[in-house]
This record gives sequence, C-alpha cells and structure tokens, in this order.
Amino acid sequence: MFENLSHLVLQQYWWILIAILGALFVFLTFVQGGQTLIYSIGKTENEKTMLINTLGRKWEFTFTTLVTFGGAFFASFPLFYATSFGGAYWVWFAILIAFVLQAVSYEYRKKPANLLGTKTFEIFLVINGLLGTILVGTAVGTFFNGAQFSLNELNQVDWQTPFRGLEAVLTLHNVALGLTVFFLSRILGLLYFIFTIDNENIVARSKKSLLYNTFPFLVFFLWFVIQLILKEGFAVDPDTGEVFMEKFKYLHNVIQMPLNALILVVGVVGVLWGVISTLFMKSLKGFWFTGAGTVLVVFALFIIAGFNNTAFYPSAYDLQSSLTIQNASSSHFTLTAMSYVSLMIPFVLAYIVYFWRAMNKKKLDEKEITEESHLY
Repeated sequence: MFENLSHLVLQQYWWILIAILGALFVFLTFVQGGQTLIYSIGKTENEKTMLINTLGRKWEFTFTTLVTFGGAFFASFPLFYATSFGGAYWVWFAILIAFVLQAVSYEYRKKPANLLGTKTFEIFLVINGLLGTILVGTAVGTFFNGAQFSLNELNQVDWQTPFRGLEAVLTLHNVALGLTVFFLSRILGLLYFIFTIDNENIVARSKKSLLYNTFPFLVFFLWFVIQLILKEGFAVDPDTGEVFMEKFKYLHNVIQMPLNALILVVGVVGVLWGVISTLFMKSLKGFWFTGAGTVLVVFALFIIAGFNNTAFYPSAYDLQSSLTIQNASSSHFTLTAMSYVSLMIPFVLAYIVYFWRAMNKKKLDEKEITEESHLY
C-alpha cells in the first residue's frame, strides 16, 4: 500500500502526522498552564493538593507526547532533528530541564520527609509551566521567522550565534507565539479545573482568572496572526528547490489551501466558544471545545508552515540552507516502513481515551484527597 505512494506523498503524510502530534502536545500543555496557577487558584493546602492531583493524573500524557513528537521528527525528517537539536541545543536543553523538573516534582512532592520540602517542588512545577510553554512556542516561531544557521555540502550545521537557539527570544514575533501558547495553556488549565474539580471556591476563582487570561491570549494571538499574514515568507521553487522570499507568503498559503483555512477558522471559534460557554452559559465542558479548537488551530499552523512549497525550518542567515519537507526527509524506504508502523496510532489513541475516561469518572473533591493513599 504505502510502497506504491510517491516520495512526496509520503513526506506530506508524515508532515500531517507531525502536525497532529504537535497539536496534541499543545492541547496537553493544559497541565503546564494549570501548574502556573496553583498558588492563585489554590489558597489552602488541600486546595493546592486537589489542583496538583487532578493535573498529576495527566502529566505523563504531555511528556509522552513531547517525546513521541521528537521521535517522529527524528525518524521522518532527520535533517531537521540534526540541524535544530544539533545547533540550537541550548533552547532544547532548557526545555528538557524544565520537563525533568516536572517529572521529579510529581514523584517527590508528597514523599514523606523529602529533603527539599513540598514548596520547592511546587515552585519547580511553576517553572516547568512557565518555561516549558513559552520556550516551546518561541522555538516553533522560528518555523516562520527562521533561525541563524547554515549547512555545508555534507549537511553539517554551523550555528551563527553562541546562544544556540536562545537568540529566538530576540524576535518579537517568536515571543508573541510563545506567550500565546503560555496564556492558552493557562486557559486550558483553568477550564480543566472547572471540569474535573468539585469545589465551589476553586471553580469560582478559575472562572474569574479565565477572564483575566483570555484577554492577553487574544492580544498575543492576534498580534502573531496579523504579523504572520503580512510578513514575507520563505517560499520554495518546486522545480529547482531554490528558496526565496515571497511577500505575503503565509497569507497566500491560507488562501491557496481553503480546507486548511476552514480548519483554522473552526479551531479559533472552538477555542473562543469554550471560554464563552464557561463564562456566560455556566457550561462545565468548555474544556473540550477549547481543547478541540486548540488541536485544529495548531494543526493548521503546521500545515501553513510546511505545505504549499514553503520552507518549514528556514535559515535567516543562508536561504539555501533552509529545510523543506522534501530536502529534510528520510528515504522512501524508511518513510514507507514507518508508515506501516503508524497504522498502530489509532489503537494507541483508543488506549489513551480509555484510561483518560477511567481517571475522570468522578470529579475530584476534598474528601477524596484526604482518603487517597497516593498523592502527588
């Protein structure tokens, strides 16, 4: 089946899978967003424990999806993996440390007589929520604004700054996406608290905070989108593979891929409807509307970055070193073999859905955390 597909079709298939994994990861950052709110939403020790425990039941999904996303990128587009992870390693190292802090914190926060104390691990969770979201969003921003690297004839990367990827924070458009992801993760975290916790005080504070976080999210998201559709983009000549700058390239991508544009619009509506229905219609399930909308929006942005003859990891230093889904991918044989493996994805998703529902059968309340033997 897959062996009969052209190399380009396989490359596009794997970019779609990468887009899905990236979208699911951003949705699952509700865990990180919720972690940044444990002190503002939780005012007592029991309330903080409820917040951390409802998030703790899901943190492995976020971490696993991030690892799967990286692994899929490595296998399908190894030149990107080698260029970004081999060149911009300081930014990826910072992201990795942030997620290690998260794993350690959930494991040891409630361990008896832990040496660092409960509050230290709570602060680690806040750091993970802050750095993990902003740095990931900023790194993805380089898909549209480029990075400072060049490749020689052997595809060896030469990074042009000593900051090794951290210089991305000097580009405001990158930071706008990072802050968009940060505030979106907080919105998702608040909606998740409302959906899973049976505590009037937590729900009331979460709704109030939801309004305060939606405003900066909209500001940064609109700033990012408006700049994106107005800026020059990194276009690729389909015949020669030459990379060149094209005015309004990403606007052209939106117009020339109407189905993807529809996905983007539906996603934005879903994100906003989840917030509106929670604030003004007393819905307790806004999390699912905003979550589904998040997946659609992020998926659409990945398609805009990689499809329609666009360099998905452009070099702002040397245009011809820019990476596309054609020049950065694995061989036809490797993509074919992995495509058969990808048929297992629906079974993995079914497994996740089953255990997700099992863990959320009943809302978490104060009585449960006083009786539960295992607490995060």
